[in-house]
Amino acid sequence: MSEPTHPFHIANFRAYVASRFSAMLAQYAMMLIIGWQTYNLARDGGMSVGEASGQLALIGLLQFVPLFVLTPVTGLVADLFNRRNLARLTVLGQIVCAGVLAFATWQDGITLPLLYGVAIVLGVVRAFAGPAYSALAPNLVPAKLLPQAIALSSIAWQTGSIIGPALGGYLYVVSPALPYAVACGLYVIALIGITLIRNLPPREPAPKESPVKQVRDGLAYVRHNKMVLSTITLDLFAVFLAGATALFPVFARDILQVGATGLSQLAMAPAVGATATALFFSFRPLKTNVGPLMLIAVAVFGFATIGFAFSRSMVLSLGLLFVVGSADMFSVYIRQSLILLHTPDEKRGRVSSVSHLTISASNEFGDFFSGSLAFLLGPVAAVAIGGAGAVLTVGLWAWLFPVLRTTRTFDPPEELQEEDHTQSNQESAKEGT
Repeated sequence: MSEPTHPFHIANFRAYVASRFSAMLAQYAMMLIIGWQTYNLARDGGMSVGEASGQLALIGLLQFVPLFVLTPVTGLVADLFNRRNLARLTVLGQIVCAGVLAFATWQDGITLPLLYGVAIVLGVVRAFAGPAYSALAPNLVPAKLLPQAIALSSIAWQTGSIIGPALGGYLYVVSPALPYAVACGLYVIALIGITLIRNLPPREPAPKESPVKQVRDGLAYVRHNKMVLSTITLDLFAVFLAGATALFPVFARDILQVGATGLSQLAMAPAVGATATALFFSFRPLKTNVGPLMLIAVAVFGFATIGFAFSRSMVLSLGLLFVVGSADMFSVYIRQSLILLHTPDEKRGRVSSVSHLTISASNEFGDFFSGSLAFLLGPVAAVAIGGAGAVLTVGLWAWLFPVLRTTRTFDPPEELQEEDHTQSNQESAKEGT
């Protein structure tokens, strides 16, 4: 049988993308409504804009803490156990969370403590889901198709984040409980998709070292591999500083004054830009100057965030957020390709968990940072200062990590290429016996 020339020629990858798309669609629909309900409960309860922004900060913190505490364990679990089964368990956990919020909202029993509790559970579940999904993807396609697979997987993720907020916002107008009920159904579809993945290639036997040593080895690999370390931490600090998404409810209700429908559009705009960029790369993979282009993309991300902070036009705000999403996807595409191709398979779970932690730090903990800054200085100053911080981070990282300026292609180090070649030969020999 001829080798596949595109990731979608592989049935397992198609099932994986369908599962990820459904899960992301549900997740983004839920998270938008959780933020909207939190902010409105706080404002309707007599809190000021700054105090209500602080509640959004708390939601972000409650999701981040479990991720931060559990990340070393979840990465090891993804390396030692069946990644497909682990992903299925995490989807089941999210079905429970969506069901609880749907019932509570339907019964008019939604409260801030309940939202905080669900945020903690979602943080725990997503701590395991991130490494399981990320480390599973490279096992589904040949290495030469991995950059395209990453772009397509990112399309599923970003398309879910496009439709998810819009779906959540418009369903909320029909009935406040409806977004959560629909999320339950979407998670069921995600569960079916991950179950359809069959006949995974054999993995290397689990190492005999103690779990603590394995965790240390994974963290040490990230620390000593300058390419992996620099790309992970660049995203960590840039997006952590310039995270405006947590404050969308503030801008929708009190600054742009566009309500729940406008909130959906604000959340949708960056994902539209991100999906357009990912779709482009799925047909025209980037091949040269990957390091310098990643630095430029992060700088554009920061400047567009500053522009959004000062915009008072809905049309201009949506355009700037489109640029934010496009630049972010540009850097995500390069970063994920470099990390996965520069990491041996037996460490991908642990390295993916570290990468997932930085993504969560830049998102959930970034939400806490943005909300806290908005509480102290106001939402406009918080977003503008964050965007400026992202631009400064680019300059600092270009100086601290020269490898970012000099990396031209996605090609992994020679020792990893030789390792993959040896492993392929061993598998071929097993098939021939």
